[in-house]
Amino acid sequence: MNVEQIHKTQQDFFKTRKTQELTYRVKSLQRLKKAIESREQQVYKALADDLGKSEFESFLTEYNAITRELKKYILSTSKWSQPKIVRASILNFPSKARRYPEPYGNTLIISPWNYPFQLALAPLIGAVAAGNTVVLKPSEFSKATSKLLQEIIEEAFDEAHVSVVLGDSEVAQELTALPWNYIFFTGSTAVGQLIYQAAAKHLTPVTLELGGKNPCVVHETAHIKVAAKRIVWSKFLNAGQTCIAPDYLLAHKSIKDQLVTEIKKQIHEFFGANVKESADFPRIIRENHFDALMSLLEGATLLEGGDHDRDALYIAPTLVDEPSKDAKIMEKEIFGPLLPVITYTTKEDLEHWIDSFEKPLGAYCFSGDSKFEMWFIKRFAFGGGVINDSIVQVINDRLPFGGVGSSGIGSYHGKKTFEVFSHYKSVVHRGTWIDLPVRYAPYTAKLSRIKKLMSWL
Repeated sequence: MNVEQIHKTQQDFFKTRKTQELTYRVKSLQRLKKAIESREQQVYKALADDLGKSEFESFLTEYNAITRELKKYILSTSKWSQPKIVRASILNFPSKARRYPEPYGNTLIISPWNYPFQLALAPLIGAVAAGNTVVLKPSEFSKATSKLLQEIIEEAFDEAHVSVVLGDSEVAQELTALPWNYIFFTGSTAVGQLIYQAAAKHLTPVTLELGGKNPCVVHETAHIKVAAKRIVWSKFLNAGQTCIAPDYLLAHKSIKDQLVTEIKKQIHEFFGANVKESADFPRIIRENHFDALMSLLEGATLLEGGDHDRDALYIAPTLVDEPSKDAKIMEKEIFGPLLPVITYTTKEDLEHWIDSFEKPLGAYCFSGDSKFEMWFIKRFAFGGGVINDSIVQVINDRLPFGGVGSSGIGSYHGKKTFEVFSHYKSVVHRGTWIDLPVRYAPYTAKLSRIKKLMSWL
């Protein structure tokens, strides 16, 4: 079927109200879990083929994240689907108030290539649990994982309920031109703007999970060894192709040299003397992205790394020393294993750098000074962050994950994903055993009484 036929089929299926049956939703999630668990090794192979990920990294950041989410949803969907009791207003006495979750309807999920398994299925699980139909459009750049996702979805779902559509940007444009009830997109800010424009034509609500230049401040009071270890892990996980990875370091001048020395040491501790030979260091997704990353190093002063192999799609963990604000590497999100290191002295220096960019998806601060930490949190706007670590905010699914401004619209994870794909109808249930006459016409001589009543409430 073409995209219009799939869309029409899912519209018709949603009208049957089958997806709103709680048992149907939970059984669908159980089938999905079974289909995934039977293909665990295939998931690892697909991620290795697409991005060179190790089995450990694939398990930690993709497979385990999804199977844990499924377990929670299978246990909790029934509870989350119940009406929410809200405190009633005395003005409606006698009454009760509730919010009833209902699915939006036909939803479109467009997922990226950097975490192609996790970022496709996490929103899909919430959409199905909430009672929607789903068309999933995975990235054309992570071919092995996208093909595996199609196989899993075909086994777990009726295609009128959930379908995978493979294809390039032209297919994505065909899909976004259709009138969906909800669109969930994860990807670049530039593409997110196009998605938003397409959605606006149909007044379709959206969640946009985008990115930005995520600052990482290392204060003079920071535990340098711990900071270096955690920065190296979070920055070079997935070869830096992580939307919430530290994009640039702002290191206090008194500890910059010590920090750089420790970061170099940790890189070699993690990946060995020859990083290219390490089974734990992933690869760049494709040639075009490789070339774009290498172009950022033109004219740069390197403190570490710079080694590369286009045929192997390999770029070493690389530290760039003191780029200027107008340097090419500082123009936009890097999304690769290149880490600028910039010296700061005062809070004004930090404001000068961080305020130069749009509000980021993530922000990080390593410090032993609680007052400085609170200043950082209150002073700068960002989607989410961590004190004395980075990217681990995503581990706690009780913390909604999302951006602000150009780094995204809306948030999800855990129960929040169910809520994202649900419209909550607000309903008042009035009693009939008493009916106060004060609100009814004629209003003569009632104004003073109603004003007095309102003043008491």
